Amino acid sequence: MTTDQGTLLCKQWKGNYVYQEGSMKTRITELLGIEHPVIEGGMQWVGKAGLAAAVSEAGGLGMITALTQPTPEALVEEIATVRNLTDKPFGVNLTLLPTLKPISYDAYVQVMVDAGITTVETAGRSPEAFMPAFLDAGIKVIHKCTSVRHALKAEKLGCAAVSVDGFECAGHPGEDDIPALVLLPLAADALSIPIIASGGYGDGRGLAAALALGADAINMGTRFLATQEAAIHDNVKQALVDADERQTALILRTLHNTARIYKNKVADEVVALEQKGGVTIEELAPLVSGKRGASVYETGDIHGGVWTAGMVAGLIHDIPTVKELVHRIVADAESLIRERLSGLL
Repeated sequence: MTTDQGTLLCKQWKGNYVYQEGSMKTRITELLGIEHPVIEGGMQWVGKAGLAAAVSEAGGLGMITALTQPTPEALVEEIATVRNLTDKPFGVNLTLLPTLKPISYDAYVQVMVDAGITTVETAGRSPEAFMPAFLDAGIKVIHKCTSVRHALKAEKLGCAAVSVDGFECAGHPGEDDIPALVLLPLAADALSIPIIASGGYGDGRGLAAALALGADAINMGTRFLATQEAAIHDNVKQALVDADERQTALILRTLHNTARIYKNKVADEVVALEQKGGVTIEELAPLVSGKRGASVYETGDIHGGVWTAGMVAGLIHDIPTVKELVHRIVADAESLIRERLSGLL
């Protein structure tokens, strides 16, 4: 397959991907100034400087998680640490969800503005209240959405891109239960801004499929947990290697705040309580507390609390370096596009 043939084939995919020998250029790689269309998802307790820098150094976009840091001042230090490890682009995730403890979101936003952060990923509720500050500072906002209607709202607010989460994703998949195979092309038909596919991605086949469905990059969380640079206990990484696609559970459904987590003893207990009916967040709080979840990553007791994991766990079979993983995904996707797909024509 020649380069010209590759360009022609890929331009048929709604213009979101332009083939070049040995590299992928999409609207997202151009927007964010990155080499590969691979982004690290925001992960509470895991999105730290070392992992983010490794993803950025590998040519993707690393992402530190603001609320992993206990205070805005700690976020200042974490941003400085990333910059000491890499001079490549990285971003900061800010998750806006109901919490048991009040959070000073304004202070975290001000840190990002003052630090000259160029890309912010928001998740949870609408980032509308913070968009003026972000836009005035020239920050590109990527909002994570689980529905087309929310993605359209994000576009209207001035977000530079959206991360569209299919039902397969770890964390909060929303309440509509629409998988990526349907959600991505619907979003691509409705939106003019770039789309990042999130939920269920962990190899080159997923990247090629996401591009075919209309996305401009993939966002990976669970897959990056099982890498050498992830600062979590090896037991958690091995649990993902050992897991299959059924090793997740949906909790908090009765409270309309659905979360997909690793299916462990605590998850089973929460699901059992919800099935009885009438359970309140106050009753579930001791089981689903963030502190217990964080302890899993530190102690390696995979049944010690709730921790997020997606169905993609079934596709995780090793614990490579971040560079090995990113380069393998991109190389496999390029090979798939050049060889298998072109061979079908």
